[in-house]
Amino acid sequence: MIAVRPMMPEDVAVACQILNEIIAIGGTTAFETPFSEALFAQVYLNGADKICCHVALDEQGEVAGFQWLGTNEDLPEDCADIATFTRREPVLKGAGRALFSETATYAAALGFSALNATIRADNRQGLSYYDKMGFRDYSVTYAVSLQDGTPVDKISKRFELKKDTTC
Repeated sequence: MIAVRPMMPEDVAVACQILNEIIAIGGTTAFETPFSEALFAQVYLNGADKICCHVALDEQGEVAGFQWLGTNEDLPEDCADIATFTRREPVLKGAGRALFSETATYAAALGFSALNATIRADNRQGLSYYDKMGFRDYSVTYAVSLQDGTPVDKISKRFELKKDTTC
């Protein structure tokens, strides 16, 4: 069983490294610029829009991934945004599923009706992950420009914590 707990200040360095490695690989996150540890902490640990941020730990107790849940002014009040990042090497199989189980339970306990994930259309791994968690497509934003001008579509997926909700 994979241990999942709230992110703490001592997790910032490793979690930031995980995110920056994903950014460096390219094509699997909307982020294109690496984070400093200070910016990472500001966004994922202390952000005003943060509802929660959990980490998944490997057998050695090292952070192997994290999942953030936050508010978004473009969504209804009962819908929250979700973002998931897991270590590429070595992979901890099941980390994403363990994180989602904890985050979904937490969001439901707070009364949220649905979760929104917005993923680049060229991020097959991210799209597949959210599909496996039970998210369903509900919106596409076409031709969002990357820093180099390349257009990429963004797909928004919804997970209903309560039936018949919309984001």
